[in-house]
Amino acid sequence: MSEIKQKAQALNEYLVATRRHFHENPESSLKEYDTAAYIQKELTAFGIPFEKVAETGTLAIIKGGKGEGKTVLLRADIDALELPDCTGKPYASKRPGLNHACGHDAHTTMGLGTARVLNELKDSFAGTVLIAFQPAEEIGAGAKQFVASGKIDNIDESFAIHVNSGLPVGSFAVEGGPVNASCDIFKIKITGKSAHVGRPHLGHDALVTASEVVVALQTIVAREVNPIDRAVVGIGKLNAGTRYNIVANDAEIEGTIRAFSHETRAHLKEAVTRIAKGIAELNRCEFEIDWYDAAAPVINTPELAEEFQKVVAKVEGIDNLITKYESSMGADDFADYVVNKPGVYGLLGSQSGEETAYGHHHEKFDIDERVLALGVEIEVKYFLSRLA
Repeated sequence: MSEIKQKAQALNEYLVATRRHFHENPESSLKEYDTAAYIQKELTAFGIPFEKVAETGTLAIIKGGKGEGKTVLLRADIDALELPDCTGKPYASKRPGLNHACGHDAHTTMGLGTARVLNELKDSFAGTVLIAFQPAEEIGAGAKQFVASGKIDNIDESFAIHVNSGLPVGSFAVEGGPVNASCDIFKIKITGKSAHVGRPHLGHDALVTASEVVVALQTIVAREVNPIDRAVVGIGKLNAGTRYNIVANDAEIEGTIRAFSHETRAHLKEAVTRIAKGIAELNRCEFEIDWYDAAAPVINTPELAEEFQKVVAKVEGIDNLITKYESSMGADDFADYVVNKPGVYGLLGSQSGEETAYGHHHEKFDIDERVLALGVEIEVKYFLSRLA
């Protein structure tokens, strides 16, 4: 057994207890005050310096003892979801309506374990380890805080691991290129003029206009996106009108666009705005649109994906290394770290049966806790491979 595996396995009891603490005490995005305080308490106990980022972010800093070298960042997201916990486990959430149903409690725990091991091994590498305990991944706000802070301007590269309930324990997936889609959320407001439905010529119908917009937006992917590309324009909400016999004077549409390239993302945004505005004007209605940039596409640097594959292939306990897999239309704001710098994002299998096979964001989501020590081992070994 390697020294790093021994160190990771020796932390197993600590890792399980820490993960359960976070699972019992989830906090929603941008409100992770207790979580941040706990992280900072643990780092202080380990003797690891850190800097605060915005209100709930923490950046751990470990300097290698062999002098100057690269600066490599690990992202560990810390926020939970507004969702009941229906696992029935002894460590179920103690906070009604909040649940670590995406595995961020595991990511935070693995980040602390990795920090602890690397701090013990700091005399063996050159350069700097940064671990970003990042808030608000679920709403696409936390990575932006770290980027805007200026504290990570000098990183050379970054990486992240996400547990995955669709993969069995012992599996790890990583490949180069786009692996997660972008996510932009739009809200369209259409303002018309009310009238009695018996005298419709006196009104400007916002409901009819909104209906035309919803249908027309479906043509963007069908007629404006290359068929070999992948994209989504989805409408999830339409509200309009006040009464059955009144021409609606307002309507609101909410939806999202998803893409795997920066170019397609930009085109989708332009097309949604252009089409919706044109239909509104055609129907003599006023038009407003608000966009929320939740996340860019996650595009793994091919060279780093290959390096990650080489590291993971040598980890005892990983018996299924997946180098080609179906990319996800789900977004992750880890993308903000890799827009202008190299980076790589991998998936660690966390499922070992029915209780751990529920999908992410399901109220019964849970993990096989054996992956905690395995995740620490992988993170430490990848860091050391990049800082050798």
